[in-house]
Amino acid sequence: MNTVQYNTVVQFAYNLTVDGEEVESNLLEYLHGHGNIIPGLEHELMDMQEGEQKKVLVAAADAYGEFDPNMVVKVDRASFPEDFEIQLGEPMNLRDQSGHMFQAIAVALDEDSVDLDLNHPMAGKNLEFDVTILSIRPATEEEIAHGHLHYQGGCSGCSSDSDCGDGCGDSCCDGCC
Repeated sequence: MNTVQYNTVVQFAYNLTVDGEEVESNLLEYLHGHGNIIPGLEHELMDMQEGEQKKVLVAAADAYGEFDPNMVVKVDRASFPEDFEIQLGEPMNLRDQSGHMFQAIAVALDEDSVDLDLNHPMAGKNLEFDVTILSIRPATEEEIAHGHLHYQGGCSGCSSDSDCGDGCGDSCCDGCC
């Protein structure tokens, strides 16, 4: 199998440029057709062949979405622990009252409140990828059933049979870790 199709595992190298600046260069492996990467990029990789290179422009709407001003919220400063350092413009990993982790950027603060931008940092940005398909293989039945990659020892989020990362404990992976 040397063409990107649904239910293939694709490894590719990429350079990502945003607003004329290269922001990332990496390798990625994913299960094609299961929404494991941004939709606009996944669509453009379809039918590419092993060894093929391509420049791909992904519009914001097909990447991380448009910037949503309603996703900038005011939070009571007392919601943060006293010793928590809030730095304007820096991403912060936070936990809500239900224990869910999320990332936000403080865009304004005063003595009583903090304005948090909950948009993805790339929201509203067009992404330019330079991709090279490195390898393609058929997905296993288990990978297809779970909708993501599996490596020796468990799910794609696991580093060993007993050490699951974020996402491995959800219902789609019950029994794979």
